[in-house]
Amino acid sequence: MPDQIALEGNIAVAEAMRQINPDVVAAYPITPSTEVVQAFSQFVADGVVDTEFVAVESEHSAMSACISASLGGGRVMNATSSQGLALMWEMLYIASSLRTPITLALVNRALSGNINIHCDHSDSYGARDCGWLQLFCENAQEAYDSMFQAVKIGEDMRVRLPVMVCYDGFLVSHSVEMVKVEEDAAVKAWVGPYIPDRPFLDIEHPYTVGPLDLQDFYFEHKRGQIEAYKCLPDIIEEVGASFGEAFGRSYGLMEPYMMDDAELVVVSLGSTAGTVKDVVDALRGQGKAVGGLKLRAYRPFPAAEIAAQLAGKKAVAILDRAMSFGAASAPLYSEVTSGLYANRVCVPCLGYLYGLGGREILPEHVERVYADLAEAAAAGWAEPEMRYLGLRE
Repeated sequence: MPDQIALEGNIAVAEAMRQINPDVVAAYPITPSTEVVQAFSQFVADGVVDTEFVAVESEHSAMSACISASLGGGRVMNATSSQGLALMWEMLYIASSLRTPITLALVNRALSGNINIHCDHSDSYGARDCGWLQLFCENAQEAYDSMFQAVKIGEDMRVRLPVMVCYDGFLVSHSVEMVKVEEDAAVKAWVGPYIPDRPFLDIEHPYTVGPLDLQDFYFEHKRGQIEAYKCLPDIIEEVGASFGEAFGRSYGLMEPYMMDDAELVVVSLGSTAGTVKDVVDALRGQGKAVGGLKLRAYRPFPAAEIAAQLAGKKAVAILDRAMSFGAASAPLYSEVTSGLYANRVCVPCLGYLYGLGGREILPEHVERVYADLAEAAAAGWAEPEMRYLGLRE
């Protein structure tokens, strides 16, 4: 039986890394992800794991070392946040282009300026087109569980892509929750050994890595990355179901909450999904047909699956914890509404910006969203302008 232990989210993720026992971790500390690397480095120092820990001078160097270690044939992990992810920018694209299945714990934090160490999703959203998978977590348990699944998904021979496990800075990373920690042998057996694919340290079978790739083949190589994404929704569902069979907690691309008969729906991701669920419970107690849709996979973006969940609803709200300056709308709103259009689903949609720089989102904010949805449903239409939650007037 698993032990249920009170853990901070960061320590739960470090514990998962300990159980996975990767070959290499190369990292540079940055708030609020520092604890992940700090706790894991202690495991290395104490001889609890046999991981090679590489202390580097920057996040750019950290991802460079991770890429090299992965190409060399190792199972590789890392952790970062915000400006750290931004400093990795160049290397993020290289990691995915070279098909290195690195697992990165991304503790979501606002990007400067001004300097802010608290949560929003501008770091994840900013990296949404770099070729990495992105899985968002609601709480410490999901972050712990998702680390194992990320390794399994990214290393699948049908995939071979890097994965970010995203969870909210301080709200999840530093909050203490009861976490079911599985037995070491059980999770190690479920994850399985790492099987390298043409490691360049295999000197009997040399090949060129990262060559100059001009107009003759670059386009085709990018198409190859796109092809790898086509099987990902099924693989994420498959791995989530397998994890559920082994440990009793199943996962998928998303988590519908009270959706079967819901007329008004709020779409969210990250820790806010828990607040949405609480409000749904309260409003259901008042006889209101409301529901929530928590997205777990942001990359790949499950547009068709979201459209299927939202078809026939009377009104939908999409909550974004980051801006997209100069765009017609915020990132999640844009992608959800685009997916609805592409799948011929017509439903009034309201877009909300909230929680930038760690600003709290409270139950009363979500209640207001459902009240707005009731008005949009009655009108049969919603103006497309972005709305704000918790913004001082």
